[in-house]
Amino acid sequence: MPKKIKITSIVGARPNFMKIAPLTREFARLKIIEHLLIHTGQHYDREMSGNFFKDLGIRTPDFNLNVGSGSHAVQTANIMIELEKIFIQEKPNLIVVVGDVNSTVAASLTASKLHIPIAHVEAGLRSYDRDMPEEINRIITDQLSDFLFTTEPEAKNNLIKEGIKASKIFFVGNIMIDTLIYNLKKAKKLSPLKKYGLDLNKYSVVTLHRPGNVDNKKTLTNILGAFSVIQKDIPIVWPVHPRTKNMIKKFKLTPLLKKQKNIYLLPPISYLEFLSLMANAKFVMTDSGGIQEETTALKIPCLTIRENTERPITITQGTNVLAGIKMDNIVKQSQKITKNRGKRGKIPHYWDGKTAGRITEIIINAMKKNG
Repeated sequence: MPKKIKITSIVGARPNFMKIAPLTREFARLKIIEHLLIHTGQHYDREMSGNFFKDLGIRTPDFNLNVGSGSHAVQTANIMIELEKIFIQEKPNLIVVVGDVNSTVAASLTASKLHIPIAHVEAGLRSYDRDMPEEINRIITDQLSDFLFTTEPEAKNNLIKEGIKASKIFFVGNIMIDTLIYNLKKAKKLSPLKKYGLDLNKYSVVTLHRPGNVDNKKTLTNILGAFSVIQKDIPIVWPVHPRTKNMIKKFKLTPLLKKQKNIYLLPPISYLEFLSLMANAKFVMTDSGGIQEETTALKIPCLTIRENTERPITITQGTNVLAGIKMDNIVKQSQKITKNRGKRGKIPHYWDGKTAGRITEIIINAMKKNG
């Protein structure tokens, strides 16, 4: 084993930051690890990127590729071109990728071609919906990875079915929950309820950004129709994703929202402020994978506005319900919660705030074994 293990982590989008933060703290604690952090700049809006580094206590990246937006192919290719230069220059012993964004698959492809070992945090999650670009990214990344760190037992079954050796798979728990637990006290010190004139446990929170929901006018109109009914029963607080905002404008749906007095549209907000809003809400409506997990950890009912989920444990054990994209069912499921019949759920095994430590221990032991 080298005197120092040179680990390079790659992040590119908001969910990645939450997953890498606990690992940056753990790596910094150990003298045996030399850690480089690369930000691809896949999310380049300051509210969606820069502020998160500050909120989560992530140090300034060693490299920022500033790739910005583009089609999936263009963005992935640009990341690969820039990463190849850095990998050749820095010669890491291992790269760490998290989640399922374009930066994740781009880094994995690049490292694989250069014969650099890959660790994938949050491996084995499957929606079995290949219309989701994230699903393609997950499958490819897992096939290329040498360490596959899973959040739930079902993920291992998915990987085994795809021909991945069990010896590469490690059930370590959910690193998103490391970040949530680490920041919860800090978030609770904020006062967003007072700021927005809300009462504890008497409002709902929305996030909506997936192309399948917001890029289709019929689907988006249907979802907004559900919100227009739900807001009659309970206020809706909605930090609007830039993509969603653009599509609402493109489809000329803004008047539909302006009519609703109980829907509060916010610009993107900080992680800590959003965590505080979520922790004090009656329920959350989302199409985000990470928020399905966070609400389960917080024991807050969650309605997932999708027809599938790659995080089934949030349904079988947690507080999550698949509400689909049909107006009537979204409304029906929300009314169950407002009448205090929402799911209670339980917190899954290893969602305990110690996942980063388990990951680091496995990596160091493997490096020692392999010399």
